[in-house]
Amino acid sequence: MRDGGLSGTGRRRALAALTDRWLAGIFAAAAPAGTALVAVGGYGRGELSPRSDLDLLLLHDGTLPAGRLAALADRLWYPVWDLGLALDHSVRTPAEARRTAAGDLKVHLGLLDARHLAGDPSLTAEVRAEALARWRADARTRLPGLRELAAERDRRHGELRFLLEPDLKEARGGLRDLAALRAVAASWLADAPREGLEAARTTLLDVRDALHLTTGRATDRLALQDQDEVAGALGLPDAEALLRRVYEAAGRITYAGDVTWREVERVLRPRAGGPRVRLRLLGGGRHTAGRPGPHQGERTPLAEGVVEHEGEAVLALNARPGRDPVLPLRAAAAAAQAGIPLALSAVRKLARETPDLPVPWPVAAREEFVTLLGAGEALVPVWEAMDAAGLVTRLLPGWERVRCRPQRNPVHRWTVDRHLVETAVRASALTRRVHRPDLLLTAALLHDIGKGLPGDHAVTGAALTRDLAARLGFGTADTGTLATLVRHHLLLAETATRRDLDDPATLHAVARAVGTPDTLELLHALTEADALATGPAAWSSWRAGLVADLVKRVRAVLAGAPAPVRARTGALTAAAERLVLEAWRTGGTVLRVDTGPGPAAGGDADGDAAGQLPARPPAKDPTGPPTGAAPGAAAPEPLGVHLLVALPDRPGVLPALAGVLALHKLTVRSAELRLVTPPPQAAKATADPGRILLLTWRVAVRYGSLPQPARLRADLVRALDGSLDLASRLAEREAAHRTSRRRGGAALAPPPRAAVAPDGSRHATVIEVRAQDVPGLLHHIGRALEEAGVRLRSAHISTLGANAVDAFYVTDPAGAPLTDVAAAHLAQRLEAALR
Repeated sequence: MRDGGLSGTGRRRALAALTDRWLAGIFAAAAPAGTALVAVGGYGRGELSPRSDLDLLLLHDGTLPAGRLAALADRLWYPVWDLGLALDHSVRTPAEARRTAAGDLKVHLGLLDARHLAGDPSLTAEVRAEALARWRADARTRLPGLRELAAERDRRHGELRFLLEPDLKEARGGLRDLAALRAVAASWLADAPREGLEAARTTLLDVRDALHLTTGRATDRLALQDQDEVAGALGLPDAEALLRRVYEAAGRITYAGDVTWREVERVLRPRAGGPRVRLRLLGGGRHTAGRPGPHQGERTPLAEGVVEHEGEAVLALNARPGRDPVLPLRAAAAAAQAGIPLALSAVRKLARETPDLPVPWPVAAREEFVTLLGAGEALVPVWEAMDAAGLVTRLLPGWERVRCRPQRNPVHRWTVDRHLVETAVRASALTRRVHRPDLLLTAALLHDIGKGLPGDHAVTGAALTRDLAARLGFGTADTGTLATLVRHHLLLAETATRRDLDDPATLHAVARAVGTPDTLELLHALTEADALATGPAAWSSWRAGLVADLVKRVRAVLAGAPAPVRARTGALTAAAERLVLEAWRTGGTVLRVDTGPGPAAGGDADGDAAGQLPARPPAKDPTGPPTGAAPGAAAPEPLGVHLLVALPDRPGVLPALAGVLALHKLTVRSAELRLVTPPPQAAKATADPGRILLLTWRVAVRYGSLPQPARLRADLVRALDGSLDLASRLAEREAAHRTSRRRGGAALAPPPRAAVAPDGSRHATVIEVRAQDVPGLLHHIGRALEEAGVRLRSAHISTLGANAVDAFYVTDPAGAPLTDVAAAHLAQRLEAALR
């Protein structure tokens, strides 16, 4: 069929017709009277993709001898298997088909799409008519089971429109859900909103066809490595355009499912007291929906022109949408605050009859908009109903650019538009922390509005936000604050995790960017909301602590105080001093490991558990918060380990230690190096190794057991004296990692990048490295820095999903920042080494 000039629906119909003729020919050559061949399921609907399964039912009237019936089945099934086609088959009488359908919901669903292929048409008609009649008669008991099947698929496969590698059939919003909606419609109890539904179905089927043709496999999973080729087969420019089209179709199907199941629940709800059937709304019960009023049929006022009726927000009988441009926002805010959905009839009427708001918006409209954004999780279904009806793009020009836009990064859980809504949801829980909740909620919704346009999305988004804020009726000062929040929404998280907070230049740069304490307060809350809405890898107690520390220091700078930094020349902790003295006395390597807060090289804390580690860290879920965690809570931080190493100053320490940690599957969170001259009492040492290099590293264990300190020290000593072949051992781990990624279908990672951070520090040159987080990455970086002859002052390590973004403060051998030429050359060397 690839060369037949057909595509899409035409190809599927032609392929189904060709298959029909082939099977009918086989059947006619051997079939006796009283038998029929029936297509069921997807084949019965004619949804035959190039590698689709064939779902076939051989019907017979019960008069055929068993041997002859088995021979007929063999003549039908073996040619299908010989061609390598997958086959789902059964042999039954009409009575057996009825009994099987009564006990197996999936069989019953397949019979609803039964289509006669060959033989006695009365047998097919009997089975189909009986299946439809029983389905309608038993709908009140069958539909809850159908809903549970959909919920189980949702739990197993996730929501199609938010997955980087979605299952086009099984995920929520996929082809299975379309079949379920057809079954609901066949029950005559409820029907799905049909606008755009057939187009969504065609889109998913077209993508599945292209996937089968390009891969040559019977697969419904749109893997990353196949997306560009599938996009090309469909005439789309790239994988992002493909995913956006798929997400839009899935979103339409998901919304239709939400509305349909809500209507089913309403129909199945008893009109008076007593037990009632309860169906959970699609989405795992996160949002309240279908809540009954005090008395069925009662209309409870919610706001001017808006009432609650049978668990939905509907328009009051006296509402006049054509004369009330604020009504859509008022209805949406009232529904969200009440925790109920907007009725389909209401949202359609509002979209059809309500005039556009004047520009700038009146105060009442802006207040309703902020009320809507502050509704918490109930915002999501209301916003999606408005978006499906086209109301959001009328309210916020430019929203269409971010609508269903994928974020091809495993750190991000949502598409851009849903991420913005989720950020507003998270921000609603933080409004008591800020003096202007309205600015926080608005900035949360708009902070990524620049995505989809060329250039830095924060810069572009700030310009767009100025226009949108003026449209919404914010004053000049508030518009400027909103633009600042959008422009710098990444500033606090990036600075806290990638910059030296003890460098006054860092604090003054942040203070200049935010301008005022009030803006800093809003930016702090926005940073947390944005990270929580991104995904589990973007926020943790560790990151929260770093950001809070930065905010505290910048607040002091804004108040006119000197930049609060820890003195690098201050006294060592007792633990660090003991290590330095031991390294001076022995001329060897001394190592200390602490769990928990751990000792710092120059702070006030002191540890008492040197070398004491538990056998295994607490069990963690590496993909997100533990089951039962509070919504919006920071992801659990992996077990923290503080590592102090003291040894005579010598080359190669950084790459050696980084390599040993990589071999032991430890992830580096931060690193600081310090040259220490031992105190006078150490002059009696038998050896004089010179200055001592003190390394203070914070590492984390994500999997397996913690290493014993003695083994870490032994491996480090061997790595430094050359008896441990670190390069070969790391190469083996890297090769295994690459093989695992290929086996798992991982996409090709972009090349690493190293750049000089402008105005990073007055005392050092800041080199920022972005690369795929692979075993031994820090070892390779450290080796390149050693070979370049620079000194590492500190390192700030940040890992988001599969991406590492690390900042290294380096100086020349004399302790001065590098020249511009030397810094650029070092960045080039680092890139070359990592490739």
